[in-house]
Parts: sequence; structure tokens; C-alpha cells
Amino acid sequence: MYRLLSSRVLSFFCTPIFASPPQNGLDEKINEAFMPFAVWWENLILVEIPIFSHGIPLVLLILISGALFFTLYFGFVNIRHFPTAIQVVRGKYDELEIANSPLKPQVDVIEGDVVDTTKDETHLGEVNHFQALATAVSGTVGLGNIAMVAVAISIGGPGATFWMILAGLLGMSSKFVECTLGVKYRDIDKDGKVFGGPMYYLSRGLKEKGLVRLGKFLAALFAMLCVGASFGGGNAFQSNQAAAQIIERFGLTGEASGSMIGLVFATLAGIVIIGGIKRIAKVTEKVVPLMAIVYVGAALFIIFSKITLLDDVFRLIITEAFTPKATIAGGFVGVIIQGFRRAAFSNEAGAGSAAIAHSAVNTTFPASEGLVGLLEPFIDTVLICTMTATVIILFNMDGVFVYGNVLDGQAIMNDGSRLGGVNITSLAFENAIRGSSYVLMVAVCLFAFSTILSWSYYGLQAWKYLFGRGKWIDLTYKIVFLLFTVLGAAITLDAVIKFSDAMILALVFPNMIGLFILFPKVKDEFGKYTELISKYKQD
Repeated sequence: MYRLLSSRVLSFFCTPIFASPPQNGLDEKINEAFMPFAVWWENLILVEIPIFSHGIPLVLLILISGALFFTLYFGFVNIRHFPTAIQVVRGKYDELEIANSPLKPQVDVIEGDVVDTTKDETHLGEVNHFQALATAVSGTVGLGNIAMVAVAISIGGPGATFWMILAGLLGMSSKFVECTLGVKYRDIDKDGKVFGGPMYYLSRGLKEKGLVRLGKFLAALFAMLCVGASFGGGNAFQSNQAAAQIIERFGLTGEASGSMIGLVFATLAGIVIIGGIKRIAKVTEKVVPLMAIVYVGAALFIIFSKITLLDDVFRLIITEAFTPKATIAGGFVGVIIQGFRRAAFSNEAGAGSAAIAHSAVNTTFPASEGLVGLLEPFIDTVLICTMTATVIILFNMDGVFVYGNVLDGQAIMNDGSRLGGVNITSLAFENAIRGSSYVLMVAVCLFAFSTILSWSYYGLQAWKYLFGRGKWIDLTYKIVFLLFTVLGAAITLDAVIKFSDAMILALVFPNMIGLFILFPKVKDEFGKYTELISKYKQD
């Protein structure tokens, strides 16, 4: 869930579930001035269409219908070619791609390289398949996987998990399409630096279709929304929640606590992002496995410690997906909405953001990275979100709270207290393993840091598309970005966070228009790559 879109859902479905650094008078004035516009923008992006007496956000319908269409059109590429995607990430076909690459770069040393990353650049791109995947996963896996799954379960019951998994599987096909296009229409300058993402396949791809003006408009719109989202949901919110967890867990006091934590985050992030995509990739390929070990390891330990109850958990997930309890708001349709909504907000399939990271991959076969991209929703939603859901359901086997009995998005516990989002997940962890809430705090910090790194790159690419390329242009963006890291940890800007996360959802509209127009190009590229692999296997 979205580690980035989690704040959007927090503001929409529940009261704040994290402690926040203290506000001052200036912060309150900023909120009061900006809130009316933020609320207007949020309502615009989340306009609902009534279906079966339920209001369903239009953006959600677009995401799910698009994912279903791409799944069917590409012959269940998310399932049939899952093993191939694993092999590509492992590097099995690297030599094959090099041998059949029609282009060779003429650059020996790329400006800004970390020395030990320039050893093998015999074809175009800046990072390998695994690094591109790690960078993109670090941008999608985050607080939503911890907090928003708990919201889905508390509101929609165990059955929401089933629909969340299904939405994640369908989203794999959308990621395949957008990541393939990201590589196909990217731009590589004379120094070997890559510039890619929806901005480029919207402008270049639609130009090929004779839709020049539409392409330029959609590309510029996406870029503007992406910059705003990188400052807010991709940065300030992340540092704010990490700082709040540290302050709460260690009982820190003083108005400067948030600022100091934010300064530490900004310093660490600055060291990485100043080096560009290669340094970001080198860090995320280490941070992502680490945060997976920390969080997933703890979750699996809890699950296996109660393995005798797993059959009951799966029975609840399946049966209540179709026959939910009477307390669940909206019944069957309500459960579906909860599951699909959380999955869409979590893995960002269809938003196009991950295509920016994947476009930097070292390959001349776009479909190879499309296959790598489809692994993201599987890791984010099918694996990590499901683990979180399982831990929460195990925790509630004795009925600590009643599914669907919520107020302002928070579950009403049997003792009368109210818990929401990460607090439920934290209680579930602590109940199973004493002291494991500290593990959750570490996971939150790692998720926040990795998300900041990835979104710094996403925002910078969009910034360059709008304002041009150059050292001072890059430096300007990075300085402003790091200022938001400190600002986010020090104060709470509810209106800005609400606005920026609505912009993340807004990315879906220009991006999905491009996907619906350009998907035949993906079919052509996919055919070339699969034919190459088939010949390789025959030989």
C-alpha cells in the first residue's frame, strides 16, 4: 500500500494513527490557508461513481478495468511468464541481451558514477535488472503495507485480503505494460545518463500516433503532479511518520526532536541522492532486502509460531470474501471495494511512477524490464500485504475487536478503546512477540528512508522534464527536496500531505490514457523478446 499513498488513505478513512511532532502557530496558519484548496483537489481526484448503491472512486475503476484488460490481452502474462521474470532478475539472459543488442554505448565513464558500478556497461542503461527492481520496490513497499492493510481488515474483515491479493495479481499486468514503455521511449544523453518514465512515453509514444498536442499536455501534467507528489507523499510524510515513531517509542521530548531526526534523515538521504540513480540503486539493493528481512522475518516468525491456526485463517479469508459478516459495512461489495482499494493504493500499478526507475535499466530489450516490473505488485501486495493481514487475523482469532465495528476508520476494541492502522499492526506484533513493536519501528524507518530515496529520483526526472537538464537545475531540486525532509519531520502539514497524495492518485489519469493508446507497442516488444528467449532455449 502504499507506503506513499498510505497518507492519502489515512486522511480519507481515519483520524491520524501516528503520533505527530508538535505544531506551532506558523504550521497552523499554513494548514488553515491551504486546507480549502487541498480538500477541493482531493474531492476532485476522488470523484465517485455510484455502483450497487456504493460510491466507488473513478480512479479505482480505471485502475482495475485497465489491469483486467491488460491481463486478458497479454494472455495472463502475470502468471505464464512469472518464472521468466525471475530468471531475468537473476541475470540468466544478460549475456543473451548483450550478444543480440543492436546498439553499443560509446561512453567509458559516466559522470556521477560510483567507481565500482562502471565495470559492465556494454549495453545501454545505468543499472542492472535487480537494482532497477530494488529501487522501484523501495518506492512502493512502505507504510501502506503496515498501516493500510490493518485499515482494510478492520473495515472489510478477513475477506478483504482475498480481493487485495486478486487486485495485486491483476496489477502485475499494468506494471508490465508501463515498465516496458518506460524503457522503449526513454532518452539517453551523450554521457549515457537515462531519462525516462511516463513523461517520455506519453510525449514520444503519442507523437508516433499523431497525437502530438495530447502527448505533450499529458506528459507535462504527469511531470507536474510527480514533482508535487515527491515533495509531499514521497518525502515529507515519510520523514514525519518515521520521526513520530522514534519520538513515541523512545519517549523523546522537546520541540527540536523532530527537527533533529529530520536533519539526520536529510543528511543520510542527501549523501545518497546527490550521487544520482547509480548510488540510489546501490543503496536500495541493500536496504530493500534488509527491510524485507526485518519486517517479513518478524511476520513469518509470528505466522509459523501459530501455524496450527493457519487453516482457520485461510478459511476465514476465502469464506468471508464472498459471505462477509453482517457487521461489515457494504456487505459483499463493500469487502471487494476495501480489498481492491488498499491494493491499488499500495502497489501503484497504473500510476506510472515505478516506470521512471525501471527506465534506467541496462538493456536494449524493453519487454525484459516489463517482465521485471510485474514482480513489484507480487512482492508488495501478494506477499507483504498478505503477511500483514495474516498476522492481524491471527491476533484477532479471539475477537479482540469486531470486524466492521469502526468509527472514523478506527476499530473499536472490546475494552472500548479505539485503534487504527499501524497501531493495530503494532499491537498484533507485540501480542505475539514481546518487544517486536520495536522491530516494527525499525521497519517503518527503513520503509520511509527507501521511499524517500526512490521518490527523490522520480521527482528529479519529472523536474528535469519540465525545467531542462543541468547541474544547477539538479542541485536546486535536491536542495528543495531535502528541505522538505527536515520540514516533514518537524511539523505536521495535513493540508499539504492531503494535496500531494491526491496528486499521486491523479497520476493515474494521464498515465492510463497513455497505456490504453500504446499497449500495441508493448505487444511488439514482448514478441521480440520472447522470440529471442525461445531461440536461446532451442539452441
